[in-house]
Amino acid sequence: MKLAMTMMVRDEADIVGAMIEHHLNQGVDVIIATDNGSVDGTTEILQEYVQRGFVDLRHDPVHQKQQGRVVTLMAQDARKIHDADWVINADADEFWIPRDPTLTLRAVFLELDPSIQSFLVEVVDMIGHPALRGTGLQRLTYRDHRTIAELNAVGLRSHSTPNAVHVGDSAVEVVQGNHLVSLQSFGAPPEAMALEVLHFPWRSWEQFSRKVRNAGSAYLNSSGLVPSPNHHGMRDYHRLLDDTLYASYLYRHPTQAALADGLASGSFVRDLRIAEALASPVADVAVDESDGRDRAFGKVIGDLELRLFTMEAELADKSAHLDAANARVQDLLDRTVALQAAEAGALDLLKRTTNRRVVRLVDRTAEFLRRFARP
Repeated sequence: MKLAMTMMVRDEADIVGAMIEHHLNQGVDVIIATDNGSVDGTTEILQEYVQRGFVDLRHDPVHQKQQGRVVTLMAQDARKIHDADWVINADADEFWIPRDPTLTLRAVFLELDPSIQSFLVEVVDMIGHPALRGTGLQRLTYRDHRTIAELNAVGLRSHSTPNAVHVGDSAVEVVQGNHLVSLQSFGAPPEAMALEVLHFPWRSWEQFSRKVRNAGSAYLNSSGLVPSPNHHGMRDYHRLLDDTLYASYLYRHPTQAALADGLASGSFVRDLRIAEALASPVADVAVDESDGRDRAFGKVIGDLELRLFTMEAELADKSAHLDAANARVQDLLDRTVALQAAEAGALDLLKRTTNRRVVRLVDRTAEFLRRFARP
């Protein structure tokens, strides 16, 4: 069994080495990586693994959010070139792992039935205290299980979307974001071999702000890709342009008191598997929140976002009711048209039937008159 991983990466030097080490330790055979014009040392880190024979490195310096096309090509080459039996399409801030800590990825994929073709894997965002700089693997040690209401309250719309895994296939297509593939799913791993992704999207203000700027400008440069106004990356990009992103970054991270409350309620769950297995390549530099002004400003922004989320939900609900009402009206119109057509048909039939009766009556009368007129 050969297990391949793909990733398209840009400016992830603070974490990409640890991410590769983790997946090699988990039994991934080859990582096909496309460097998207990195300038922070990511390319050099990837090159080190090329020399060790673990990474198939490609380069695509165009910044037009072409991830779907690039990952599709890598996923197809995983089968064509590397003869992969299973393919994981990952991001540099994702650590794929079995839920059972006694298993590895290789142990799971060795047992999976390839006839299931593809399946979705839950993505768990990891959270902790904010930092100005640093990888944060030993700081971001809490699984974020906040409810949607709790996320909305700090200006976040939802948790990360599940990712798709698939068998090696030379014609597979991967949808932008790695959340869907063209291969139909015919099942999932048994619960004992379930997988999950530990996701580290907000490792530091330095990393996060750079990522937001890169992603936002790439979307603006793209041709044919129009992100939703509610797209989380574009919402953050507009915050960056408005100089409110830092406050939002702080506010989405829980305080010490909020962490304690969340641990008690189950909103946060401690998970040290990555923290204990890997060192953080970049040391943490803490933020200074002594005066609390930035977090307070973040709360103002979060409250405004919550009002917006509420208004959007109400609008969606009203829109759904309006759609239902329109559907009922259309159904009545369709029935009316059908009834009118049936009525017209009935009148036409009656007319034709009446005309035939009149003709027969005239014929009979003429015949009677002919007989009566005979000498």
